[in-house]
Amino acid sequence: MRIGVLTSGGDCPGLNAVIRSVVHRAVVDHGDEVIGFHDGWKGLLEGDHRKLDLDSVAGILARGGTMLGSSRVQPAHLRDGVERARGHVADLGLDAVIPIGGEGTLKAANMLSEAGLPIVGVPKTIDNDIASTDVTFGFDTAVTVATEALDRLKTTAESHQRVMVVEVMGRHTGWIALHSGMAAGAHAIIVPERPFDIDELTAIVGERFSAGKRFAIVVVAEGAKPRPGSMELEEGGKDMYGHERFVGIGNRLAVELETRLGKEARPVILGHVQRGGTPTAYDRVLATRFGWHAVEAAHRGEFGMLTALRGTDIEMVPLADAVQTLKTVPADRYAEAQNVL
Repeated sequence: MRIGVLTSGGDCPGLNAVIRSVVHRAVVDHGDEVIGFHDGWKGLLEGDHRKLDLDSVAGILARGGTMLGSSRVQPAHLRDGVERARGHVADLGLDAVIPIGGEGTLKAANMLSEAGLPIVGVPKTIDNDIASTDVTFGFDTAVTVATEALDRLKTTAESHQRVMVVEVMGRHTGWIALHSGMAAGAHAIIVPERPFDIDELTAIVGERFSAGKRFAIVVVAEGAKPRPGSMELEEGGKDMYGHERFVGIGNRLAVELETRLGKEARPVILGHVQRGGTPTAYDRVLATRFGWHAVEAAHRGEFGMLTALRGTDIEMVPLADAVQTLKTVPADRYAEAQNVL
């Protein structure tokens, strides 16, 4: 077979592990040829590619980011480029294309699959919001980075009797905030799935100081919003790709809490540090397994499918099912977090 692979959307720890796994399984075990498209869907639309062999993927297992590069393409541009993509797949003699990406990438992959291209998808997102898989690679690394940051911030917060408001990634779901907040023993966790009341949050933090505690840690996902009418928050509009622009909930909350409590409050925005650097062992293993099974699915002709972790097994699920809805934090999981804070 001849297999194409690309990485699209935001970068994520473990992407290189998938690429390496695809090449090793395809070349060593099946005698396939593998090519990589540069900068995601852009590379497929423009025919910008390189050959991937064992030498080209040597030493990338532990590297963050993606050796192929990534980019975002406007949905309309991709829809208009279906015939160009089909032409490049045919010209290159590709028997399968393995796109690795999150929600937007998988929607594009499903569209191309429905147009007749031989697609096998691999899910990636640090937000862990793909509903068809129990876990996505990159999530464990992001949670580990956030947890370490929270652990470190506790000592400086206590030394200066501060409130630390730590903003983590999570546009529409609060999995990173939930897991890192629980792991680090944060005193309040705010997620997009549950609009917060600023009066309730102020009371929670204020009770700590009233009880003689010297500091408080608040973890908030970037996409979190206040209950209507409880606190003013500007709307950031949308970017050219249709993604909501956030206006800095961490900064806004720090100002609000400091004003209301009379205690120094500092915002800490972790941002893209959660995406970068060395993936954890768990993410390397999961990414490697996803790549292995994507190649096997291609050889079985299981196109229009996606690799997914179900329990401890990797299964193939329809791409169409994977893009129907996001996996959000359910009420019972949020309740568990509140009970242990």
